[in-house]
Amino acid sequence: MANTLPGVKCTVKNCKFNEGGRLCSASAIEVNVDNGGDSAKQSRETNCHTFQPHM
Repeated sequence: MANTLPGVKCTVKNCKFNEGGRLCSASAIEVNVDNGGDSAKQSRETNCHTFQPHM
């Protein structure tokens, strides 16, 4: 198993950084606000830019 980020969960099965179906092996993560800006009121207004499809 690759090194994973402690406390970071990922259930996106087709992400190349998904380890064991629920952990993230990326060296870092980037989360941004949808449509720009620098604040969000709810988690659904954000997105993970670390995602890369597993090929």
